Amino acid sequence: MKNLKMKSARAALDMSQQDLADAVQVSRQTINAIEKGDYNPTINLCRSICRVLGKTLDDLFWEEEK
Repeated sequence: MKNLKMKSARAALDMSQQDLADAVQVSRQTINAIEKGDYNPTINLCRSICRVLGKTLDDLFWEEEK
């Protein structure tokens, strides 16, 4: 499933995928794959992304039940 919440939070801070990748020390391709739903990041990477974007794990990675 696409991570539109992460993409939206990144865009709200006017950060490119490369900016976020540099901040959390991964490749831009990794950030792209997470946003596309092609890669399931480790909890440590999730926490790093949340710190940089100023969000919680729930904000970015918790899927709402329908």
